[in-house]
Amino acid sequence: MTPSVGQPPADEPLPLAPAGGGPTVLRITLGGQLRQLRQRQGISREAAGDAIRASHAKISRLERGQVGFKERDIRDLLTLYQVTDPDQRGALVALARQANEPGWWHKYNDLLPSWFETYLGLEQAARVIRNYENQFIPGLLQTADYARAVTLLGHANEPASEVERRIDLRMHRQQMLTGDNPPTLWAIIDEAALRRAIGGSDVMRAQIDHLIAATELPNVTVQVLPNSVGGHAAAGGPFSLLRFPDTDLPDIVYLEQLTSALYLDKRQDIEQYLKVIDVLSVQAATPEKSIDLLTTLRAEL
Repeated sequence: MTPSVGQPPADEPLPLAPAGGGPTVLRITLGGQLRQLRQRQGISREAAGDAIRASHAKISRLERGQVGFKERDIRDLLTLYQVTDPDQRGALVALARQANEPGWWHKYNDLLPSWFETYLGLEQAARVIRNYENQFIPGLLQTADYARAVTLLGHANEPASEVERRIDLRMHRQQMLTGDNPPTLWAIIDEAALRRAIGGSDVMRAQIDHLIAATELPNVTVQVLPNSVGGHAAAGGPFSLLRFPDTDLPDIVYLEQLTSALYLDKRQDIEQYLKVIDVLSVQAATPEKSIDLLTTLRAEL
């Protein structure tokens, strides 16, 4: 069978993910490689599912990196896909083993829904994070006191110790902004979120101080979308757009809902959200003027 356009020849090994990408990205990478191997052989998802005693739906989830991998399943699929080279088989099985290792957030998994664990893995591996927020300060830029006030909105009946663990998780997430090879964070914050005094005036003043200080980091950009803009491009609400250093991984748009989340990776969806956030960046105050706006808003609290 002739390989599809854009696919490597059948005898050319697929590139493996770089080490340190985190389990979520490793799952996505391995899933994509398995999909390419299956397509090279012209094998349907149904036939692949039969080979590992599973449904075609499970093959779809495996190929999208939405579930963990059993090493036996990987070996059986590689045999079905006629991958016979011992080195390539060994590398892919080793990648599956790495992808099954828990991330640092595993100790908080009793607090986290599975759909948000996926986001944490993607966030930790992203090279660029662009987001728009219209109600809250982005989680990566929240102070502990602000995070506590936000957490209590939805978890007021939890024991104080559990609330503090949720805050610890959020603070841990932020460490990547000042660690080795930090991602670029470009946050566009609606003025309405800055005027909503969550936690009270003192908490908000400290939060705005923190935002201004964050802009001194070379990898952090903050823009304020003033109320004076009126209607704007992000009429659908807040979202995050993640880009990864591995070019084999598609950009992902993350849309959080009350009890679930959507992860969009189709080119048409990505292009639409890229257009929206590009327009927002023009509609919003420049980074320099945004600092002036933040200073003015702080004085009004």
